[in-house]
Amino acid sequence: MQGCCRGQRLKAAAIFFFGHPAMPRIALIATIMLAVSGAGPAYADCDARLGPGVDWSGCDKYKIVLAGRDLSDAKFSRIELSRGDLQGANLARADFTEASLSRVRFSKANLSGANLTKAALDRCDMSNADLTGAILIKAELHRSNLTGSSLAGATLTLAELGRAKLPKADLSNAKFDGADLARADLRMAIFAGTDLTGADLYLTRITGTDLSTAIGLSQAQVDRACGDTTTRLPAGLTAPTAWPCTFDEDAP
Repeated sequence: MQGCCRGQRLKAAAIFFFGHPAMPRIALIATIMLAVSGAGPAYADCDARLGPGVDWSGCDKYKIVLAGRDLSDAKFSRIELSRGDLQGANLARADFTEASLSRVRFSKANLSGANLTKAALDRCDMSNADLTGAILIKAELHRSNLTGSSLAGATLTLAELGRAKLPKADLSNAKFDGADLARADLRMAIFAGTDLTGADLYLTRITGTDLSTAIGLSQAQVDRACGDTTTRLPAGLTAPTAWPCTFDEDAP
């Protein structure tokens, strides 16, 4: 029966092919393939029941409250979730690629292994969140609060963290290569094995911070940062004669 139906679809496609000589060649091929396979475009079910592995890719869930929910392995790529509440939610290994997440509450959420590549995370509350091993390549985290969060082993290559707050955050073995950390607050953050190659540290707060085991840190970066006598630097680097420190929270 399946072979019969497939043959009928192929026949219909052939009739369509020869009946429309002006159709572009690529469109004709796609039409025939679709007719033969019976396949069509797949879309996420935006009304799907919540739970681990739910697929809400591309859906609009503005201001939704999902605090404390188990959404591990969920698919949220390109979702609109701004101003939502996901406090304490289990989002382990969730896919937030290119998602709109501005001002979302992620405090104490489990985002370990989550993919947040190119996600818009401006002004989010991610305090005390678990972002261990998370991928935040080119993520936008302007003015976000990551105080006390774990970013151990996370990848933040080329991420935007201007004025972000990361006091006492665990950044061990994380990658911040090429990241924008201008005016960010890194006081007393853990930098064991952290890669800061090419990161922008303009007026970045590193007072009381131990950077002695950080990787890729240069003298030029240190000279632009804001430390004090309690700041520890890698061997070969020295504190500037005068740290260029200003802390205007409302400045652009």
